Amino acid sequence: MSLDLAVYLLIVLALVGANLPFLSQRVLLIGPRRQDKGLGWRLLELLILAGLTTALGFALEAQIGQRHPQGWSFYAVVLCLFLTFAFPGFVWRQLRRPG
Repeated sequence: MSLDLAVYLLIVLALVGANLPFLSQRVLLIGPRRQDKGLGWRLLELLILAGLTTALGFALEAQIGQRHPQGWSFYAVVLCLFLTFAFPGFVWRQLRRPG
């Protein structure tokens, strides 16, 4: 897999993964369907999916070449980027008025 393809794949998966908690009413995306899943569940799912996306990024990096150690600032940037990616789903679920 080329470096460009890996980067684009990871960005697309991060965009989809960041919005999944706001599109699904299931607990942890596979559990029972709830009438109204609270914001706490959605944020927990968002953190879990951010961790899975980061792990996938590490795996792709290791497959392509040498994996570099990361400091705390890398994880802060990844979390902020994931929260930015989740903004459309958050607006759609939490801020829109029922019509």
